[in-house]
Amino acid sequence: MLNGKKALALILALCLPALLYGCGRKGKRDSLTVVASFYPVYTAAANITDGAEGVELVSLTGPQTGCLHDYQLSPQEMIILETADMLIINGAGMEAFLDKATAGFPGLKLVTASAGIELLPADETRHEQAGGEDSHGHDSNPHVWLSVSNYMVYVQNIAAELMAADPANAKLYEKNMEQYLDRLQALKSKIHEQLQGVRERRIITFHEAFPYFAREFDLEIAAVIAREPGTESSPEEIARIIDIVRETGCKVLFAEPQYPSAVAETIARETGAIVYTLDPVVTGEYRKDAYEAAMEKNLQTLLEALQ
Repeated sequence: MLNGKKALALILALCLPALLYGCGRKGKRDSLTVVASFYPVYTAAANITDGAEGVELVSLTGPQTGCLHDYQLSPQEMIILETADMLIINGAGMEAFLDKATAGFPGLKLVTASAGIELLPADETRHEQAGGEDSHGHDSNPHVWLSVSNYMVYVQNIAAELMAADPANAKLYEKNMEQYLDRLQALKSKIHEQLQGVRERRIITFHEAFPYFAREFDLEIAAVIAREPGTESSPEEIARIIDIVRETGCKVLFAEPQYPSAVAETIARETGAIVYTLDPVVTGEYRKDAYEAAMEKNLQTLLEALQ
């Protein structure tokens, strides 16, 4: 027979692992904390998780952060990762800053939204430069969500991982996914139909966010003003783009609402080109229809610019 102290010790020894598991990094075992790396990932996940009981969706970065090429994690964001169950990233090199950080959280489920998507090279429109990597070390272009078809794969990838991780809400995730995919298919068809008849198909963009969009909707990117936001074009690069505008007759330049358009305006003054704005959908309000609204606005801009 065990005395009282030995019996208590045995009970604690048997139960301690379960107690620790229930009180570990996740806290509540009947809840799911999902973290999205940045705006387009959050928007996709928000549509899938809408109405899911016990699911908290958090954006790791703010809605006005933009692309994450040179991003640095803050201590508060490290805390967010420490308490998360799942981290959804774009992938394709966009969140390289997370590689070392996530290694410190072996229990964190990592989901790559771009899994299975055919990637374009980072220098798709910069063939004159040697090597396949851009100034941030990427060998592929990470802006996959700007193709509506790719974004639909995005949504399916996220939904599949959520259904596997949270069977209790699986039917809701599937329903939300199907409804969102229907809306995205309608958006894709509308863009195809309305851009089909435009006369001018050559455009010059601010940075390399739009090759996936251009490929899907049969546009040609004649030149890129700046490889990445925050990098300044050299006088030689500006002169090269001015030459391209003059040689090709391409009179359409597209800046982005997140970044200054001074260089584009300089080129426009030298060539008579007109500056329009295309949104890469990396900032905005947290709304479920944010992607659709931004792409609809891009469509109207293109119809005006390319007529």
